[in-house]
Amino acid sequence: MADMTRRERLEATIRGEAADRSPVALWRHFPGDDQDPVGLANSTVAFQRQYDFDFVKVTPASSFSVRDWGAQDRWVGNGEGTRDYTVRPVKTADDWQALRSLDPSQALHAAVRGALGDQLHCLALIQEALGGEVPFIQTIFNPLSQAKNLAGQRALLAHMRQAPDALHAGLEVITDTTARFIESARRRGIAGIFLAVQHASFELLSEAEYREFGVAYDRRLLDAADGLWLNVLHLHGERVMFDLLSDYPAHVVNWHDQETPPSLREGQARVGGAVLGGLRQWETMVRGTPDDVRREARNAIAQTGGRRFILGTGCVTPIIAPWTNIRAAREAV
Repeated sequence: MADMTRRERLEATIRGEAADRSPVALWRHFPGDDQDPVGLANSTVAFQRQYDFDFVKVTPASSFSVRDWGAQDRWVGNGEGTRDYTVRPVKTADDWQALRSLDPSQALHAAVRGALGDQLHCLALIQEALGGEVPFIQTIFNPLSQAKNLAGQRALLAHMRQAPDALHAGLEVITDTTARFIESARRRGIAGIFLAVQHASFELLSEAEYREFGVAYDRRLLDAADGLWLNVLHLHGERVMFDLLSDYPAHVVNWHDQETPPSLREGQARVGGAVLGGLRQWETMVRGTPDDVRREARNAIAQTGGRRFILGTGCVTPIIAPWTNIRAAREAV
């Protein structure tokens, strides 16, 4: 079979058709660099040029989506490259009512672009650098995840159970703002969004709670991304509510398949598009060898028959993963 372009390979994979090879994509945080749109763009593009993946997932700090509401954070050395929140603006349930929708394409003040505007600038720089040859997608934290970053996990759960109307008001504002951001990101050339869902886990919520506080807001963001061709749903954590979200209109589903059910084969049977995974982010990508990476990749391809499958990790690749392991993942397909 003749070599395909990245888009041709990905679209054939999503449709379940034969491709010249299985696609592969890994992504990582860039702590420090992610505090500046130019720095994040440069690091993201350099990572892609070094490893030549089939698509680029743009991975800003999670605070990019909530900093304009007053959240603050810092990096203290986390191996995944994530930052710790130092200021959370939602202290009481009443604070949800004080949130106001933002227009990401407009400056917050005359001389300030704002964090959302900075991320749009980052996307424009990546679009220019990649020149249309490599599809790239923007990370979008779903509204409930953003609410957690604004209030903290314990406060979020308390407000959910004790002041649900107030929380719903906040989720409405978050969803409206994020939908506007997605619309602006379209104009920067994104192929899709990476919708990160962190609370669809039986270890955190009941299915009824997620139906009430998660599903409708998630779907509104996927509606905002309708017409894009590479929308990825990421289910974070263990004991995820896979069946509840399996009918979301996403082209690809990604979860910690090596640590929690379902398996790749089981998940593939429950979704209409492709599945993404196969590699353990810590045990294999950090603590393993290139042979371990290749072994897991072969197993994942065997599980899925090499159809409707993209090789990757169940979540972000740790920033301390050896380059030889990352290279082995790319060469495994």
